[in-house]
Amino acid sequence: MKAVAIRLKPDEDLKKSLWNFAREKNIQAGFIITAIGSLKQAKIRFANQQASTLLIDKFEILSLNGTIATTGVHLHIAIADSQGKTIGGHLDDGCIIYTTAEIVIGTTDAFTFLRTIDKQTGYKELEIIDKMQNN
Repeated sequence: MKAVAIRLKPDEDLKKSLWNFAREKNIQAGFIITAIGSLKQAKIRFANQQASTLLIDKFEILSLNGTIATTGVHLHIAIADSQGKTIGGHLDDGCIIYTTAEIVIGTTDAFTFLRTIDKQTGYKELEIIDKMQNN
C-alpha cells in the first residue's frame, strides 16, 4: 500500500477535484484514509432518493469514505453545521470547499477498480479486478 495526499483550496469542487487527482496520479485502486476540512456548499444524495439536495451553509467535513480510481469515484460524506447537526450521504458534484480539505488517499497495486453497470441494481457499481489472481 502507498499513500498520497492532497490539499484542496477555497472554491474547489471536492468530488471533481478528487477524480481529477485520481486521473493525474493514475490511481487504479484508491480509498480514502482520512479527510477533514470545510465546505461552503454541499450537494448530497440521501438514501433512496433520485436527486441530490443542495445545502448552502458553512459545514465541517467530519468523514469522507469510499473508493477512488481513474474510472470514477464513489464517496459518502458526513458533515456538521454550525450547531453540530450532522448529516451525510452520497457525495455529488457541487460540494464546494470553504477554507480547505486535507485528504490522504491509500492506493494499492493489487487491484484495479472499475465502474460498470450492475444488472441487478441498474447503477454503475464497483468491479474489482484482482491483479494477484491473474498471475
